[in-house]
Amino acid sequence: MRRRKFFLKLFLTLMLLLISNIIFAFISFHITSWIYDWLGKHPQGFWLQLWTVVGVFVLFACSIIILFLIGVNKQRNYWNTIVDALSRIAKGDFTVKLDMKTDEDQFGQLIHGINHMAVELGEMERMRQEFISNVSHEIQSPLTTINGFAKALKNMDLPEDKRQHYLTIIEMESNRLSKISDNLLKLTSLESQHHPFEPRHYRLDKQLRNVVLALEPNWLVKNIDIDLQLENISLMADEDLMNQVWMNLLSNSIKFTPAAGTITISVTKQMDTIAIVIRDNGIGLTPEQQKHIFERFYKADLSRTAENGGSGLGLSIVKKIIDMHNGTITVESKLAEFTTFILKNRFQIITKNFSSNKFTFLIFFIN
Repeated sequence: MRRRKFFLKLFLTLMLLLISNIIFAFISFHITSWIYDWLGKHPQGFWLQLWTVVGVFVLFACSIIILFLIGVNKQRNYWNTIVDALSRIAKGDFTVKLDMKTDEDQFGQLIHGINHMAVELGEMERMRQEFISNVSHEIQSPLTTINGFAKALKNMDLPEDKRQHYLTIIEMESNRLSKISDNLLKLTSLESQHHPFEPRHYRLDKQLRNVVLALEPNWLVKNIDIDLQLENISLMADEDLMNQVWMNLLSNSIKFTPAAGTITISVTKQMDTIAIVIRDNGIGLTPEQQKHIFERFYKADLSRTAENGGSGLGLSIVKKIIDMHNGTITVESKLAEFTTFILKNRFQIITKNFSSNKFTFLIFFIN
């Protein structure tokens, strides 16, 4: 398509040059004839043709100079518009849109690139402002609570039971604030691309058992049954980062599992696939919630999350860690029935004789 357009432009240009030269020759012939008549001289043959040709070149040169000056002026206006647009973008105005009719050449690609850059920067600015707003809100909420109950504690006539209750709330909100700060630092470090990433061989089943033991107080207090179905599997990955993944996913599962519920964790290797399934009888997610579940500060249920001290950053951290391992994680859910997080990746699996193969790594997190 572009080649056809190129040859069409070339043909039209040649035709324009031919027609213009014919017109210039016609004009030059009549001008030189008028000059000869005015001078009273009538050259013949070579001299007549020579001055006619010279006249054609003079007219052609004049037309080229005029077109060049027009083109330079037009190009200067284009560049001034572009420089002005870039200056506005540099000052933070991302509503810039260059509406300049150009062909699909390098200049047109430059215009398209600037418009695309302005749109992308505008989206990044929107996300930045939204992030700042969310951070401010998440920090302001526990600070307001702490401030309110700290003022209440100044009342010397406050009963001891209420005083202890207020102190417990202050401690809980302080821990929540600390957790928000830790998660923000963690997410910022992961997104900076300077966070240490050190894959090594380790036992996946042992890691999952250790995570379950670390969270034992959380599931014991709710009388939750933990059913482990783990195979002895070793793989190569960043153990610390993957430990954060399991901690966040299992913590969510415990948080939204009703009392006396059951959580099943299974690890199986089938052909070239490893499947980790974390299943509980939680309440599920709506289709709208599934679209935003990995966004920073997103909370599927504001009342539940506030009650349990969630910050809305846990699954964002999980998503980033999975991305660092070049994997993908998706969610499938049905409200009041189940939630499934599916992670796919390829890790190096270590067998008993230490030979290595590549296996796809799947996680099904069912809430």
